[in-house]
Amino acid sequence: MNIPKKIPLRPLALGLLVLGFSAIVLGRAQAGGSHFYPPVADPVVKEECGSCHLAFAPSMLPANSWKRMMADLKNHFGDDASVDANTAKTITDYLVANAADTGGRRYSDKLMGGMTATNAPLRITELPRWTKEHRKVPDWEWKHKDVRTKANCTACHADAALGYYDE
Repeated sequence: MNIPKKIPLRPLALGLLVLGFSAIVLGRAQAGGSHFYPPVADPVVKEECGSCHLAFAPSMLPANSWKRMMADLKNHFGDDASVDANTAKTITDYLVANAADTGGRRYSDKLMGGMTATNAPLRITELPRWTKEHRKVPDWEWKHKDVRTKANCTACHADAALGYYDE
């Protein structure tokens, strides 16, 4: 008579736990294709841009939009966001190198759909894809005290600073 060996419960449970966790992490990484934008990695950009708002992923706009924005920091959406020339160059170089139509192309195809590098707006919230994705959000939610503006991605997307914009 052949009696099967008993599999120890702890290693099996641990193995299943690791497998489940891996599936979640890998699934999120794969699913992030349309809603993942690599977060800002440059410390100067993080500090300067992130001191007032979420430092938006450069792959969310084409290089032309970032250049236009950086050329007029004195009038940055109603605020004076001026920085010294060296800092402005560092920020511009980083944004352009990782923009939707350059280094960030891999992540931005869906967001930039229907846009060209020359006709893209300065505001991410004015991109047709962004507008389509957010069309069901009622006006009162944008005015909520915890949201206040369409540019406050982290109000609804808790992991936006990590590059994940899934709900």
